[in-house]
Amino acid sequence: MELKQAIELRTSNRTFINEPIPIADLKELVRRAGLAPSVNNYQPWVFYAITNSDLLNKMAVKVAAKMKEIPSNNSIAAKNVLSQVEWFATFFENAPAVIAIAMDEYESVLEMGVQMSHEEINKMRNYPDMQSAGAAIQNILLSAVDLGYGACWLSAPMIAKIELEKIIGIQPPHHLIAFVAIGKPSKVAQQKPKKNLDEIFRLIE
Repeated sequence: MELKQAIELRTSNRTFINEPIPIADLKELVRRAGLAPSVNNYQPWVFYAITNSDLLNKMAVKVAAKMKEIPSNNSIAAKNVLSQVEWFATFFENAPAVIAIAMDEYESVLEMGVQMSHEEINKMRNYPDMQSAGAAIQNILLSAVDLGYGACWLSAPMIAKIELEKIIGIQPPHHLIAFVAIGKPSKVAQQKPKKNLDEIFRLIE
């Protein structure tokens, strides 16, 4: 499949058929993720491919419990919204596989020469480690399309980040940043409408 086609076909798939993903395909997805650009070629990532359905269910239960701790205004609308958000945060439990992305923080050489903290430098540079992780995740998403799978990038489960790290076994200096749920789509999903080129393109000559 050509890159252009993969980009145009990529969409967020949240329902999957109950068919396992070969380990070879999961390894290939991670291999391609590891080819993504990263700040100073730091490659801050480790990828955990999770296919154990009991473990995924346990993770979803932790996320749902955290969702219930969020204060609401007790309105009917609030309850409906929270219920919907909970589904979007936990549907990964029904995916054949979830790739959990963990990374350690990039330490800039600036830290050796300026009187600024790591947090201050990271903020000033607009979080280059997270930008690097985003590039790796995009490689997974496009490669999933190329290999005939559907996928969805999830950040909502990070509400239970600490609990999930313990379940998965992620140890410092790495920390969990996102999930990608992957599987054969249960239905054909169309990419949602995107802004046209005139709305997003600016030329400065």
